[in-house]
Amino acid sequence: MSQGLRLIPPPIRLTDVPEPRFDHLLRLSDDTGLFEHARHAIPRREHGYCVDDVARGLLVVAREPHPAPDVLRAAERYLAFLTHAQDADGAFRNRMGYDRRWQDEASLGDWWGRALWGLGTAAARCGTGRLRREAMYAFRLGAGRRSSWPRAMAFAGLGAAEVLRADPHDRIAAELLGDAATVIGLPGSDPEWVWPERELTYANPALAEVVIAAGDLLGDEALLGDGLRMLSWLCDTQEHQGHLSTVPVGGWRPGIPKHRHDQQPIEAAATADACATAAAVTGDERWDAPLFQSIAWFLGDNDTGSVMWDSETGGCYDGLTVDGPNLNQGAESTLALVATLQHARTLATRRATRPSGGLA
Repeated sequence: MSQGLRLIPPPIRLTDVPEPRFDHLLRLSDDTGLFEHARHAIPRREHGYCVDDVARGLLVVAREPHPAPDVLRAAERYLAFLTHAQDADGAFRNRMGYDRRWQDEASLGDWWGRALWGLGTAAARCGTGRLRREAMYAFRLGAGRRSSWPRAMAFAGLGAAEVLRADPHDRIAAELLGDAATVIGLPGSDPEWVWPERELTYANPALAEVVIAAGDLLGDEALLGDGLRMLSWLCDTQEHQGHLSTVPVGGWRPGIPKHRHDQQPIEAAATADACATAAAVTGDERWDAPLFQSIAWFLGDNDTGSVMWDSETGGCYDGLTVDGPNLNQGAESTLALVATLQHARTLATRRATRPSGGLA
């Protein structure tokens, strides 16, 4: 496929969106954790496991209102993996080989933040009390630390927001969420470049989402408005010819023409997360449109018209290149698909009870 050629798929409707499936996630899981990589749909054991993906795995299972028994058992293994990765001071190792040996030392990188995001979500939402209690113990141990990396703080802040929604009086979670919003900073006054950073790199929607959550849960209307402004500008920036075109590997910078590849499924999922939070906080249906664009990205409404998931396996392809999908189905991409389809299910339920045009 030549660069710039986009196959136009038929219009995608919300009724076309499949239910989230966990079969490929379970295929990537064993009694230790969750394999990071796959070749096509077959796990690559030689690459081992990482906290980044195991934390995402715990998060999506905790979001399930009625997980099947095998999915819930996987959540228990993911939680055990995360608590094993955590040191006595609350930091986390990230990488473990297939030989079950850790390959790094505990620190406060993105994996620390993602671990707290998964743990906070499990502590707040998991349907099993013993898992909630263990997740909360590990969350509190990690929540006393602070990272110098804005995205690590953003991920940790999202975990803190989950805890605060369950218990608005949780002081430790409130302090972490407030500190995360402070590290991210405020949007600028230039309408051409609202973003608080001088470039868009990765996980950008998470930064806006945590500012929105902090404004909402900490009662700061101005901060809430700042976060919504950031997200609105980002959604506008990522829209291309009526569909989502996520910030790709290599990022975007002001004054430099945008390149479009390689796009990662995790970026579409992060956009869905942030728009779902904005919709829940504001009750404003205008967030449904960019949320649906994130969902539709996986179904083929993207820059190359490529369906990004395998209906046979339930796995998601690892990236969108100029020539179409990277056909490997690793953990990060599959978790991104599952998380986004969870939002699609919620959106469908909401619109069934309060219908309006365009997405049904």
